[in-house]
Amino acid sequence: MNSLIESVYPLFKLYQSLRTQLVETIKADDLMFTLPKNASLGELCVEIGEVQVAYIQSFRSFRLDFNYRVEDPGLAQNLPALQAWFARLDAELEQVLMGLSEEDLLEREIDRGEDFKVPPRLQLEIYKEALLIFYGKASVYLHTLGYRMSPHWQHWIG
Repeated sequence: MNSLIESVYPLFKLYQSLRTQLVETIKADDLMFTLPKNASLGELCVEIGEVQVAYIQSFRSFRLDFNYRVEDPGLAQNLPALQAWFARLDAELEQVLMGLSEEDLLEREIDRGEDFKVPPRLQLEIYKEALLIFYGKASVYLHTLGYRMSPHWQHWIG
């Protein structure tokens, strides 16, 4: 087990668990809810999954590429499929991070483009920020739909 998994990942998993709480709280029909001039809640969920795929691949290839898109247009309207996809992505992320060596963590950098390179530990931190942005957006949808989220969500996101 590497130092990233030992020291950083346990806290990171708490951030990920908020997305699990989100999809366990909402109803399938909520995925189609939209705010004026915005994507549906389901589309927003697919987008963060696509972002996670990019980050997973970056830990494999040491290059970040946001070109991946889900091929199934129905995923944004299928709550059980979204839940299963997120669970697979979370397991895949953990597996790829566990596969990094201490040498990878200390000596390699992930190319984010435009001469911006970061070590894997910082790359995970940047992905955590993407999750927080997603949660902020999702909160607007949830408040509009009348949901009161868990104390964990309220303490971490608001």
